[in-house]
Amino acid sequence: MDWKGSNQVWTLVDPLKAVRPVGCKWVYKRKLVADGEVTAFKARFVAKGYNQRPGVYFEETYSPVAMAKPIWILLAIAACHDYEIWQMDVKMAFLNGYVEKEISVDQPEGFTIVGQEQKFCRLQISIYGLKQASQSWNTRFDEVIRGYDFIKNDHDPCIYKKINGSSVAYLVLYVDDILLIGNDVKILGDIKAWLSTQFSMKDMGEASYILGVKIYRDRS
Repeated sequence: MDWKGSNQVWTLVDPLKAVRPVGCKWVYKRKLVADGEVTAFKARFVAKGYNQRPGVYFEETYSPVAMAKPIWILLAIAACHDYEIWQMDVKMAFLNGYVEKEISVDQPEGFTIVGQEQKFCRLQISIYGLKQASQSWNTRFDEVIRGYDFIKNDHDPCIYKKINGSSVAYLVLYVDDILLIGNDVKILGDIKAWLSTQFSMKDMGEASYILGVKIYRDRS
């Protein structure tokens, strides 16, 4: 549970100072590779978002997702002009969003603080399972990426462009997956380094798999 503290996800509060807590639970899953081999066992602490009432625990829930067609167009442009196509993954993306309403949850089963078992966890940021989790994450990412001089596409709010002289870079956000497409390796490297200062990122190298499609590329 160290990651909870490092991300400052919540603070413990007395029951009388907390709003009625939203239920929570552990969700377990196995990570499989293509041949079906289990490579990892994962556990995630999530909120029971179905208990949330609109106007009390949340206001907005809508979150945009990049459409497939613009992604295929950008990949075609990259193939035509021999642009770089890089991929990154945002670790625990939804934990980067901020909560606008006061929300409390029970302490995680098996990880209650001795002597403070009666206290609730008042969320400082969003967690998985909340109805507004995706929207909160998207709002946070949009604020951050536009602060780095990226311009949002008018027709697809999850596609951004950054131009610096003759250098051009496109960024596609699909929930927690990021595609970086551009003609300047240094600029793209700077973007990756900057993103890693804002979020916990995993560098996937050259893109090989996106939206269920395997990418094969011959640059010879």
